[in-house]
Amino acid sequence: MESMLCLLSPSPTKLPPFKKLTSFSASKTTFSSLSFASMIFSPQPKTPSTKIRSSSKPIKTPSPKTPITSMSAQESSTPVSLPLKKVLVPIGFGTEEMEAVIIVDVLRRAGAEVIVASVEPQLEVEAAGGTRLVADTSISKCANEVFDLVALPGGMPGSARLRDCEVLRQITSKQAEGKRLYGAICAAPAITLLPWGLLRRKQMTGHPAFMDKLPTFWAVASKIQVSGELTTSRGPGTSFEFALSLVDQLFGESVAKEIGQLLLMQADDDTQRKEEYNKVEWSFDHNPRVLLPIANGSEEIEIVAIVDILRRAKVDVVVASIENSVQILASQGIKIVADMLIGDAADSVYDLIILPMPLVHSN
Repeated sequence: MESMLCLLSPSPTKLPPFKKLTSFSASKTTFSSLSFASMIFSPQPKTPSTKIRSSSKPIKTPSPKTPITSMSAQESSTPVSLPLKKVLVPIGFGTEEMEAVIIVDVLRRAGAEVIVASVEPQLEVEAAGGTRLVADTSISKCANEVFDLVALPGGMPGSARLRDCEVLRQITSKQAEGKRLYGAICAAPAITLLPWGLLRRKQMTGHPAFMDKLPTFWAVASKIQVSGELTTSRGPGTSFEFALSLVDQLFGESVAKEIGQLLLMQADDDTQRKEEYNKVEWSFDHNPRVLLPIANGSEEIEIVAIVDILRRAKVDVVVASIENSVQILASQGIKIVADMLIGDAADSVYDLIILPMPLVHSN
């Protein structure tokens, strides 16, 4: 996946709609690159803006893609209908957005039917870093469903909001009792699964800030820990590995490997991509302001990762929809709510504009 960085010319000017923007530089604070930070956000709840519509109809989710499998020429001539793997990903106020979105995105790419369910009274949820996500349904609609996997994202207070949801506790407990897959990442193993009694006689890992809450004898400081039906992981930076481990368990190693290659997680020589070309140093005497335009079909992992990491670095990030609505439907069916429409964002000056891929107006 690729993102285009738009570096701007030195003199700040007002931003006219859809025209080239300018930027400026000074000399007090220097940024050569922005790195991941392992921080736990604890924002205060905002007034909900989306109401749940009651319905007796079955849960509808974006149509998943056909699972990636390799077949011989003879096999491919005979249509084979495989049952879809059904996955539940619950979210709540303060859920870690990178973890939630990466889990959903990767599993949908593999062919799973992923249901994003809100444990809040409303479907729209503000995540830990300020990104607003819209769930597919409410958790109460999932109470009688049977899932192949229940995957809990972390974050704070998101993990506590999941813990306090009785419907989710019952669903996950039935999952464990039925020897079906369940997993948790970041704060969720310690804050959510432990009080539910779902870590008994299991090896587990979690975010370093919560390792002291886990049973010492069973806690392991590893990126990924698989113990029977339970899979745990550490945080936003290990979300891809966590999601691919779940894909491996649901669909097999070959599918997980192919998804990893499609996401360009590693170079062809199996080494991490770290080399930087045309390095440019930016200097500011103010808090940098960044514009991130989004549209229907934009890549949700890129949107959420860029916004989350920059906001952790205290950058002022404005997410603007180029559609007629602030809510967009991203490439893998995740609904994201922008801060404003692009027309409203045009009145400000930005130091940097980042375009996620692809950025094509749907109308």
